[in-house]
Amino acid sequence: MNLVFATNNSNKVKEIQTLLPESISILSLKDINCFDDIPETQNTLEGNSEQKADFVKNNFGNDCFADDTGLFIESLNGEPGVYSARYAGKDGNAQANINKVLTKLDGLKNRNAHFKTVICLIINNKKYFFEGRVDGKIISKEKGVDGFGYDPIFVPNDYDITFAEMPLSEKNKISHRAKAVKKLIEFLTQV
Repeated sequence: MNLVFATNNSNKVKEIQTLLPESISILSLKDINCFDDIPETQNTLEGNSEQKADFVKNNFGNDCFADDTGLFIESLNGEPGVYSARYAGKDGNAQANINKVLTKLDGLKNRNAHFKTVICLIINNKKYFFEGRVDGKIISKEKGVDGFGYDPIFVPNDYDITFAEMPLSEKNKISHRAKAVKKLIEFLTQV
């Protein structure tokens, strides 16, 4: 089975491909010659993932899936949330996003946070949604060099290292995206 993953993020493609069985192959947007900047204008993760999947299905005709992920910080009233990728500006600079979070949390005791991923799958002209979540906390300075996004400042519950300090194999056992992808895989193996 071939599915298009509606993302230009090569880190996400790599992370998800390692979770999939050999019977499922992922095509990237580049593989289908999609070089458009797919809009993400909804105010929920569900809405953004659906919007991206609809774009691929409507413009290229492929069965596909798209995800949207947000970091939700309790003491910041859920920020950055759905705006996580562009929290510090529309260019999506990960370092600037981290810096903004750390600045806003400076002096705050409650650093509880969670990552949430929502995947929208369009297959056989039907839509399905899958969700994953991991709880943790935001530390005061970056640690680790692996991963991407907010990984260097997020420590999942029951761990004392950040996602950026974990090998991908360990992160893929517990991450929000891995949990959502596992639900997607379980569904696809029954289709």
